[in-house]
Amino acid sequence: MNNEKFYATTILAVKKEDSVSIGGDGQVTLGNTIMKSGARKIRRMYNDTVLTGFAGATADALTLFEKFEGYLEKNDGNIKKSAVELTKEWRTNKIMHKLEAMLIACNKDALLILSGNGDVIEPDDNIAAIGSGAGFAASAAKALCRNTEMPASKIVEESLKIAAELCIYTNDKIVVETL
Repeated sequence: MNNEKFYATTILAVKKEDSVSIGGDGQVTLGNTIMKSGARKIRRMYNDTVLTGFAGATADALTLFEKFEGYLEKNDGNIKKSAVELTKEWRTNKIMHKLEAMLIACNKDALLILSGNGDVIEPDDNIAAIGSGAGFAASAAKALCRNTEMPASKIVEESLKIAAELCIYTNDKIVVETL
């Protein structure tokens, strides 16, 4: 069991009109065992003006959350500048470079995917997904955005439910936060 990696999660964010929502499931899996079904992988930051979610190793993600929050404070909440500074440190710092996680960070102005490879990606369609069920959730969100008038929060919730039906590492214990 020691050589197995923790898998699990689907994090999805949708920016639509004047709101942005991010959601995640609660499953944590080690090998073929569900270790926890109600984990919370979404966090509010910078006076509740920034939403973040993580996929990957929990301790690594918490380290990244702390670092990102520090950059947000330093940069007066400028999410893009903070994201670039975090990913730069993440990529170049020998210890941080080993962190195994990805983040989504969003506010009403930006929706970003951050990785340890130095990526800061702002998706063209205002839909971002990471984790095991990312493809399922993103596909569902694209279809719902194109074919319904649902608000962002409902699109995130319904898309994560669909991902939970398809991805064995995703469950239906969903948390959604909206700005």
